[in-house]
Amino acid sequence: MAIRDDFEVAAGQVRLVLQRFALTILVVLAFAAMLIGKADTVLVENARVLALDLASPALEAIARPVAVANRTIADLKEFASLREENARLREENARLQTWQTAARRLENENTRLRDLAQFREGPEASFITARIVGDSVSAYVRGALLNVGRQAGVAPGQAVVTGEGLAGRIAEVGEHSARVLFVTDVNSRLPVQIERTRERAILAGDNSGLMRLTLAQTLQGVQRGDRIVTSGHGGSFPVGIPVGEVVQADGGSVKVRPFADFSRLEFVRVVDYGVTGLVGSGAPTTVPAASPKGR
Repeated sequence: MAIRDDFEVAAGQVRLVLQRFALTILVVLAFAAMLIGKADTVLVENARVLALDLASPALEAIARPVAVANRTIADLKEFASLREENARLREENARLQTWQTAARRLENENTRLRDLAQFREGPEASFITARIVGDSVSAYVRGALLNVGRQAGVAPGQAVVTGEGLAGRIAEVGEHSARVLFVTDVNSRLPVQIERTRERAILAGDNSGLMRLTLAQTLQGVQRGDRIVTSGHGGSFPVGIPVGEVVQADGGSVKVRPFADFSRLEFVRVVDYGVTGLVGSGAPTTVPAASPKGR
């Protein structure tokens, strides 16, 4: 018992000394470490490398199950998303099959009605591809200059189309160049119809990015999202060329955004919908009278 008591007294004295001089001891140890580091950098570097070598396997062992767990969680999330996508695709496939059935029925009905009415297609259209070599876009004019002219068979009034829809018409023609008037120009007036209701109207440009729908019998039936196509009146263009989409239909004002993106126009097609095709450097290319699809 006496030895135990002496040991506890000694331990208490050592603990008291450490508590009193702990800060001083830590400062001395830090200073000694700095001196050792300055005096022998190779020894410190070797000690650091040894510590890293000893710690790397442990860190790798700890990180491995974490990586496996992360991959498992990612696989589960991907599996859940695949199930949702699969369900969505099944629903979309069923909807498309329904539309396919309706389209086939309408195609057969259309064929029978054409035979009954002895319907004949209109004349084929021919076109020539042209490059825009200059634009006339300003506060007063919306147009462009093409690198084809009268020698290529271009004539005033011919349609200028893009892959999205009607861009404008040929306004002036030279021997090797032509000027196209965009549908957004203030001087542009285009007979159109609302594809959904078949109601006829006039589409007018106002030198902005949108066009105005005017002179319709009633504007109340026009809805946002309605497609506007050419009506065929005036004899310049056939029926059904996509022109634009209604983006505003309120307060008696109907605004139409053109399908053609005039900010990125580089190549266009000059289309002749008459009997005589365009004369190019080679044989004229013919396309059906139906216009390119709109968006």
